[in-house]
Amino acid sequence: MWHVGLVIALHDETAMARTITVELPRWPGHIAGQHVDVRLTASDGYSAVRSYSIASAPNSERRVELTVERLPDGEVSPHLTQEVALGDHLELRGPIGGWFVWRSQQTEPIQLVAGGSGIVPLMAMIRSRTAAGTAAPFRLLYSVREPGSVYYRDELQALSDHDHSMSITYAYTRAAPKSWPRPPGRIDATLIANATWPSNIAPTCYVCGPTSFVESAADLLGACGNSPNKIRTERFGPTGDRNEFR
Repeated sequence: MWHVGLVIALHDETAMARTITVELPRWPGHIAGQHVDVRLTASDGYSAVRSYSIASAPNSERRVELTVERLPDGEVSPHLTQEVALGDHLELRGPIGGWFVWRSQQTEPIQLVAGGSGIVPLMAMIRSRTAAGTAAPFRLLYSVREPGSVYYRDELQALSDHDHSMSITYAYTRAAPKSWPRPPGRIDATLIANATWPSNIAPTCYVCGPTSFVESAADLLGACGNSPNKIRTERFGPTGDRNEFR
């Protein structure tokens, strides 16, 4: 079912990413980790559909936040990040997905591993945890190119400063801040071993990002002893302009 929503807020997360808040009068509600289809229709009738992760926690206001990364050759993301204005209407279908989700009833340790814009559905899980008031311990390992590419920077910093059961580790692949303890580079076995929950406590792991990142991170988590059935993955599709969901 398609829902017509009203754009009520816009916020630039980085130079290339924007969060769009949409109010949906008939939204059935969602679970952290789910996604929606967004349909844009041109004046000549041509339409394009792309899938985007939901960034917001479930809420009673029937509002959904989508954080979209702009790609130069994208068909939909440039419009969403540069042209959509307050008061515009967007068509959304969903929520979609039931496997890559976190529910507030879960009490086991949670390991989140994000690559770039793969942070979006994981941020919904983090926000849902806060909204539910659960004490389930969370760890986030977030790989980005450089400091300016971090989504939700202030919110994540506030969480790590005030919530001792929520820890965040950044891995910068291109450029790191001055005096950063780790030189720029991809996530490796040493970082996985030092920054993630030990496998003997059986954490549930959620990994999201580009396909190559997800495959590498999942393999590293497995090599550290995590059971394959405790590692859930979500990866970007080949177009890069949408997420391909399992």
